[in-house]
Amino acid sequence: MQFKSQNIFTKELLKTYNYLSSIELEEKLQNTLEANIFWRLVPLKTRIEKCLALADLIDKQYYELAKWASIEMGKPITQAEGEVKKCAFVCRYYAKNIEIYLKSKSFDLEGFKAEVVYEPLGTIFGIMPWNYPFWQVFRYALPALLSGNTVLLKHAPNLPQCALAIENLFLEAGFDNNVFQNLLIGHNQAEKVMKDNRVSAITFTGSAKAGRIIGSIAGSALKKSVLELGGSDPFIVLKDADLDKTAKFAVASRFNNAGQICIASKRWIVDETIADKFLAKTIEHIKKWTIGNPLLRETAIGPMARFDLKQQLIGQVQKSIEMGANVLFGNLEKSKTDNNFFSPMILGNIKKEMPAACEELFGPVATFYTFKTEEEAINLANDTQYGLGAAIWTEDRKKAKLYASQIATGTVAINGTVSSHPALPFGGVKNSGYGRELGLWGIYEFVNVKTVTIR
Repeated sequence: MQFKSQNIFTKELLKTYNYLSSIELEEKLQNTLEANIFWRLVPLKTRIEKCLALADLIDKQYYELAKWASIEMGKPITQAEGEVKKCAFVCRYYAKNIEIYLKSKSFDLEGFKAEVVYEPLGTIFGIMPWNYPFWQVFRYALPALLSGNTVLLKHAPNLPQCALAIENLFLEAGFDNNVFQNLLIGHNQAEKVMKDNRVSAITFTGSAKAGRIIGSIAGSALKKSVLELGGSDPFIVLKDADLDKTAKFAVASRFNNAGQICIASKRWIVDETIADKFLAKTIEHIKKWTIGNPLLRETAIGPMARFDLKQQLIGQVQKSIEMGANVLFGNLEKSKTDNNFFSPMILGNIKKEMPAACEELFGPVATFYTFKTEEEAINLANDTQYGLGAAIWTEDRKKAKLYASQIATGTVAINGTVSSHPALPFGGVKNSGYGRELGLWGIYEFVNVKTVTIR
């Protein structure tokens, strides 16, 4: 079996990589165990220095790194550059704050003293998706490594050169051999790694379907797991919102990365008194977006990452239309080609049983709803199996906070779009998973919170 590195735009096969053999995988697992013994004892100051060296290296190589994201999964180069630069940002953020996060806490209690300390769990196995080839890896691996854990990575099979580039970055920055290892393995081998006693915890970003399987395996092995799964985020627009700004952000949030974002604003829920104006403004913005070669700087929407994913989206949209959904913008026939491009669409008249309502549309398709009352808006926002993020647009911040308290999600953005920041916890509820990445909360997911009492 082989991994294939392919230019998703030209369809040129660039390189192939063999899956690890059973012997090679066993060697890497043993290497991570041995690396863990010494890495946890490396002074935190030294780990921080390596982390800062990594940030500097990313700054120097950001275009070459971003280019691989454009080539292997179709991300427009300007968006890919932003993603890579964010990886340097997370390095510097944790380098600055990790000592505070890992500082032990002392308690002077009745009759004895106690201390709570934070120690590494061991090896953290990350199974990462293709839509953010660099950021998804760095946001789990960097804090785990700074905490004294070692890291194994199984990246998406269509990103072998992105995965190898990440591994090389850690080595070039001075991280010791085998502290971070990329595993070119398939699903069956990944299950073996999850069950292996040399692996202490698992983190996964991807679909809810795969998340259930991985969570089950982790649970059966009594291992800590963090799951960041799909989303169908509502984008609520109240009648007092700044429509020019709101429409611009709605389009950017939905159609960046060809709509292949877990936290994209997938469901536009708009006050009926301003619905026509909002829709007209979003269409104006969409028409300005250039579709084409992801390596060209003027491109705003590149090809979807895989042809099968495009076909799946076509099926979801087609079935929704057959069940009564209206096409408010776009033409599905334009997307029925032999390439990976999917033309942006907006669907209206969405009913609960349609794929457009009950499934995640992981591509450049927005769904459009209107509401009459605030209660209806909240009910629409919560009427989903997912709970990753939500956006609320209004000039009344007091009302926005009230809305935020009633929406079942991990993140709510008021007059902005949902995004991740190294200082803040990121994750979801319901079928969007459990656990948190980033901030001190992400640190605490993968450390042993140990109590030491002294009498």
